[in-house]
Formats: sequence, C-alpha cells, structure tokens
Amino acid sequence: MRARSEWLRPGAVALVFTGGVLGGGAREALVASIPPGAPVPLAVLVANLLGAFALGLLLDALAGNDSRAAARARLLWGAGLLGGFTTYSSLALASTALADTGELWLALAYGLGSVLGGALAALLGMMLAGAAKRRSRGGGESDA
Repeated sequence: MRARSEWLRPGAVALVFTGGVLGGGAREALVASIPPGAPVPLAVLVANLLGAFALGLLLDALAGNDSRAAARARLLWGAGLLGGFTTYSSLALASTALADTGELWLALAYGLGSVLGGALAALLGMMLAGAAKRRSRGGGESDA
C-alpha cells in the first residue's frame, strides 16, 4: 500500500497534470495541422501511433532505473504527456461513428489497425531504446 501512496503525492499529481496539459495541447496542434477529409480520423491515428512508439521508447529506456528522476520522468512524460497526447476515447468514438454510418468494415479496420499498429509501434520504440542502450554499453548490435 505504501508504494501506491507515493504516486498520490501532490508533486507526482502535478507532474502528471502538467504533462497531460502539454500532451493534450500537442494533440490539438496535430489535429489542427492535418486537413480533414480522410475516410478515417488521421490525426487520432497518428497521435496514437506516435504516442505508443514514444511510450515504448521511454519505458524501455528507463527500465531498471528506479531513481527518483526516472520515476518523475515516467510520471511527466509517460503518464502525463503521452497519456494526454494519445486518445483511446477518440479512437472508440471514431470507430463507432464509422460503424453508425454503415462503414462497418472500415470501422473494424480502423479500430483493430489502430490497436495492433499501436502495439507494433510500442514494440519498435522498445527495440530502438534497447539497441541504443546496448550500443552505449558497448554491447554491439545484439545480445544473441
């Protein structure tokens, strides 16, 4: 129970809040930069794929680091900024809206493609961070 209460401290909440404001603002800037008219909401797809990649990169880069700075980075950049940048609710709403207009297959492709693409993007981010860590330690291209 003690570890859980650490994340409820005002400083931790402030980090998540600050990151969330920045991430939400970044997503809105992305939405404004992509012209409408595509058959699916491209800005939501791009935000979710970029966010998943960045989260995989961040979490793998910080894996095994239990320092206070790493914990703060996870809160600010992971839960806060990337949590605010990505948007599951908009993905769900867009998929439902597509299905409601009779575009069931497009809705399924968009929803499943977003989730599977996000998983792949996160994996790629983790792989990139892992490769960078190995290179910085002089471990070469792979451990195999």
